[in-house]
Amino acid sequence: MQDLHPALIAQLLSEGVDLERVLRFLNDLNSGKFSEAPHGRFSSVPDISHPSIVDMRSSPSWIMTREAAHARFADLGLPFSPESLVCESLAAPVADGFRLDPPALERIGVHLYPRAAYGVLNGGAATSYADLKKNSSLSGRFFADYRKRFDAMSEECRLMPKGVTPAYINEDGTPGYSFLLLKLRMLLEHKRRYRELVGPLPDTILPAFQMTSVLTDSAVQGALGDYSRMGELKALSDVMGCAPVEMLTGIQPMMAAITHSSAGLPRRVFDRAGGREHAGIAIPGGHGQNFEILTPAYRELLSRGIKYVWIGNIDNMGFTVDPVSLAIFALSGKEAAFEESYRTPMDVKGGILVHDESGRFTCADIGPAISAGEILDFERAGKKILFNCGIGLFDLERLVKRLPEIPYQLPLRITDQDKDAGLYAQAEQITWEIIALIQDPLFFAVDKTRRFIAAKLLMETIMTSIPPARDTGEADLAGVSEDLHRGLMCLLEREYGLRNRGGKWLPV
Repeated sequence: MQDLHPALIAQLLSEGVDLERVLRFLNDLNSGKFSEAPHGRFSSVPDISHPSIVDMRSSPSWIMTREAAHARFADLGLPFSPESLVCESLAAPVADGFRLDPPALERIGVHLYPRAAYGVLNGGAATSYADLKKNSSLSGRFFADYRKRFDAMSEECRLMPKGVTPAYINEDGTPGYSFLLLKLRMLLEHKRRYRELVGPLPDTILPAFQMTSVLTDSAVQGALGDYSRMGELKALSDVMGCAPVEMLTGIQPMMAAITHSSAGLPRRVFDRAGGREHAGIAIPGGHGQNFEILTPAYRELLSRGIKYVWIGNIDNMGFTVDPVSLAIFALSGKEAAFEESYRTPMDVKGGILVHDESGRFTCADIGPAISAGEILDFERAGKKILFNCGIGLFDLERLVKRLPEIPYQLPLRITDQDKDAGLYAQAEQITWEIIALIQDPLFFAVDKTRRFIAAKLLMETIMTSIPPARDTGEADLAGVSEDLHRGLMCLLEREYGLRNRGGKWLPV
């Protein structure tokens, strides 16, 4: 710390940088403790027929031997047997075992709600989300058509945490509920399902947790306070005797830009922003830090008897509690599972599922890890690209044991930047590259319109809410928008407990 100028320290601290964390990071980086990001081409993309991939798009089932089923049902504490599910025509006997069909899996999953928690990565501001240049690049033609609506919404969203911006637009043109409020409604709806199927709610059932940032936490906490008093949530929670909002929070600090590779080693805190002496740059640390930032939350949930945790992005409307995938994951005994859908023209930011040169699965993030050109090469060769939905389901006990090592094992990507502020570098870790650290991961191939309606750009939210007609140009993109719109309408009704009344989605 004594090597940093007082003016630099004061500036970075005022902008939310945790300098102690930055200096620990630099010491670890300069001593070679981090795993390097892989270089070179990825060998292939997996086919959906791979034995580690469960196709969830139609009517998924799970087959177990009789011995394995009885052992696993007992371990999970399920109050019914595989035979009872067969008697109720929810499962079917097969040679020396059982085939558990969707109704059986749903019942198992709902019974596991007291052992599951739901977490959102909720740290980002909506700056990039509402950026004019990025949004216009999705489709110049459609952007011109929606420009007036975009300008109105971007002005509202730009300075807000993304999680509290509108997740959709009503038919009457008014903004809908926020991403975060909808997640809270969804959790209450699933608690109601448990109450209807099983009985009174236990003290712990589907607790929620989140990672915010030092720049957004105050606004997010203010929104949560407002939501806890809203009649829309209290009407649900009061009937069940539970709190309308239950949320553990980990706050991610800002990091500091580090010196450019041309400055040589060791890397230091960048202190020449805009050509001024002792001036740094505060930058986000990336969602990959969640395994460090949320460590206290993960440990607390484990102490409360939680066995499984979902982690996903706040801006994915399809990221909801799913009892069927929870059941399959719990029955499989795997360490982690991840959701994938076939890539569409809208999927331009995020990661794809690939095999590295050793044959292991990993997630290659578009831009930092794999270029758009390489993806097109795979598609021209007739390959179907499985796009990472940003939804992970983890065995919490095994995750907690690995938390101290994960920050050093996740690939570290250091990217040189040449911008108005000067030559500097940014270090980043990507959450979903944890796939490569899992010995035997499970994957769910899901229907994009049900599980991956993401909004990386404001234009995606607008086009999903009010899709363009196919005959107005760019038919592929218009077709995807129509499909996602239908999926959004189903989600608002089935998962979020809303009904369309007079052009506005309102609680039932």
